[in-house]
Amino acid sequence: MVEKAGKHAARDLSGRVAIVTGGGTGLGLEIALTMARRGAAIAIASRSPEHLEEGRGALEAEGARTLSVPCDVRDPHAVRRLVREVEEELGAVDILVNNAAGNFVRPAEALPEKAFANVVDIVLNGTFNCSRATGRAMIAGGRGGVILNIVATYAWTGGPGTIHSACAKAGVLALTRTLAVEWARRGIRVVAIAPGPFESEGAADRLWPSQELEERVRRSIPLGRFATRREVAAAAAWLVSDEAAYVTGECLTLDGGGWLGRGVLGADEPIPKVRRRRR
Repeated sequence: MVEKAGKHAARDLSGRVAIVTGGGTGLGLEIALTMARRGAAIAIASRSPEHLEEGRGALEAEGARTLSVPCDVRDPHAVRRLVREVEEELGAVDILVNNAAGNFVRPAEALPEKAFANVVDIVLNGTFNCSRATGRAMIAGGRGGVILNIVATYAWTGGPGTIHSACAKAGVLALTRTLAVEWARRGIRVVAIAPGPFESEGAADRLWPSQELEERVRRSIPLGRFATRREVAAAAAWLVSDEAAYVTGECLTLDGGGWLGRGVLGADEPIPKVRRRRR
């Protein structure tokens, strides 16, 4: 059953309608479930009928009002149909979560041009398509709303093997800040989260396929562990709630300090006691 926010009324999403792209599995589904538990009606969108069925079943088990819509975010016509269908079935859209993405590790010199274009099309163009269609509906309804984008810290640090995704996510970060300024007067907040490594079988298979590599990634995180999907989803749900009503154009990083500069000592090395040299 859907949980009520109780004393945390500003976190309550009751009466809100949210669209989550890529919402049938993984982080997208975890975000959808977290918002549903706070009272939101949820529409999940995906290209995969199997993912839609899985996600809808999980959401309905929580007692949420749920809609699942097949949609390829690369197709602006399909995206406009998605928004119209959600409005007809669930009501005016209050929240959009741009979670649909594509990623895998590949050196730039070995990355096919088509693969680069495809990832940019899903991540950057798809985020624009969904943001514009939903933003137009929010503006027309005069209700405002919140758009939450999922980026990654390598959007500003770079990262080997991720040139396609890094370029796309950097574009989404720029889109977040631009729309935040442009649409603030329309009552629309635009925000982002940048998760670091988190527990996910799908990500593990693509990004750190061996136990040795996974351990290397974990050692690079100052807090010494991966995030849980629930931690990331809770942060996302907070950002779209009224508790974050004065936050726009911001990107919240959840990576255990992983992206921060760690100097010459590294993240897992103790700071040695240093004696002054005699001159």
